Amino acid sequence: MNNRFWSLLRKELMDAIRDKRSVIAGLYYAIFVPILMAVMMMVIIDKLTSPEDFKITINNSSAAADLVVYLDNQGIRHSSDKTETKAIELTIGASYAEQMRLAEPAEVILIADGSEENLQSAIRRTERALQRYSAEMASLRLIARGINPIIMNSLNVKMQDQATTESKGGQLIAMIILVILLSVFVSGMNLAIDTSAGERERNSLALLLSHPISLRQLVVSKVCAVSVFGMLGLVLVLIVSKFVYPMVPWQELGFNVDININFMMAALIAGAFVAVLAASMQLFVSFMAKSFKEAQTYITFVMFVPMILSYAVTFDFATDELRWAPVTGQLQALIDVMKGKEIPLLQLAVSCLSTLLISIALMLGMERLLKSEKIVFGL
Repeated sequence: MNNRFWSLLRKELMDAIRDKRSVIAGLYYAIFVPILMAVMMMVIIDKLTSPEDFKITINNSSAAADLVVYLDNQGIRHSSDKTETKAIELTIGASYAEQMRLAEPAEVILIADGSEENLQSAIRRTERALQRYSAEMASLRLIARGINPIIMNSLNVKMQDQATTESKGGQLIAMIILVILLSVFVSGMNLAIDTSAGERERNSLALLLSHPISLRQLVVSKVCAVSVFGMLGLVLVLIVSKFVYPMVPWQELGFNVDININFMMAALIAGAFVAVLAASMQLFVSFMAKSFKEAQTYITFVMFVPMILSYAVTFDFATDELRWAPVTGQLQALIDVMKGKEIPLLQLAVSCLSTLLISIALMLGMERLLKSEKIVFGL
């Protein structure tokens, strides 16, 4: 029995390796997605930490020379050339100078279309700059009257931040780990379709079942083969992430992403359970489909289930409940490892056990499906 199983497993792996295009297509995610994500984060961090200067139109600017100079120092410059300015206008009220002299609220009108996505960042920067200028003028008015501006602060709040540089990442760290874990699903997807719906279309599945092997041996060998490729994708994404993510200037945002050995080992252990679930689920769905293309469509939709649950953890929605669930429990455990927190071993054990039980149920379901001629011959 063991010899037959290993022979089947070797056959599945050899068939998968021969199709080099499918192998490369299955592993492209693990290689290129971390690189693309790192490049994207570099661009985002650069924009957040070094915002570009821009020009707006300031009407009646001569009445508020100090305000114009203040905005210019904030990188918000005045220009009357419509071709080089953003569609933002700042109109200084006609009574601005008199209202400022009398220490009254001076009228300033900010005109812009807040629904324009390319203007939203500039609008927010302009609003914040105006608010800071207003606060400074209010303090100067109090000082001119012999009043200490600190009297306006009714509370003296002191924050003692106990977060580590690893735990400050929040949702960004969760997104990175989600990308790593999803490689298990993507890397083995092509093999799962080819070794089920693909074999049926080539009529090799019926030929394989004519040999003296049990359905259980066949199902388990296919699940193991797909799981191997899922784990290969996980190993690759971890290696690429190890070298790529340190290049991103995370410290500019006040945290760090450290793909260390402890995290890699935890990811491999947790990923092994997820890989078996992913393989079982993809094979079960592929056997249910009547053709190769239909299987591709079904698997694409089925993958949304773990993705949606994982996004729920990523955005801190029902996190305590999802710690006990398959996939999301492993994801939350890896987030805790990355942030240097203590791992709730009981919740992780329950999550891994439930993942394994669902995988076994899917394998038993495949074994039952393959007893039907409709499934074997795609009728």
